[in-house]
Amino acid sequence: MLWLFERAGLKSSNVTRSQFWQHNNKPIELWSTEVIEQKADYLHDNPVVAGFVNEAWHWKYSLL
Repeated sequence: MLWLFERAGLKSSNVTRSQFWQHNNKPIELWSTEVIEQKADYLHDNPVVAGFVNEAWHWKYSLL
């Protein structure tokens, strides 16, 4: 996983080695239950999309 952080650091001119956090700050207003559920689903699906697990509930830190 460290190579991912190093690769991200190479893409940014103000980082010398590796980068963990994104530098953008674009808050999203959670104005309805539908939007909140959409964002929660997105978070739960991230490990699946990344290929770490086959199902969201397989992720160690999942609340599903």
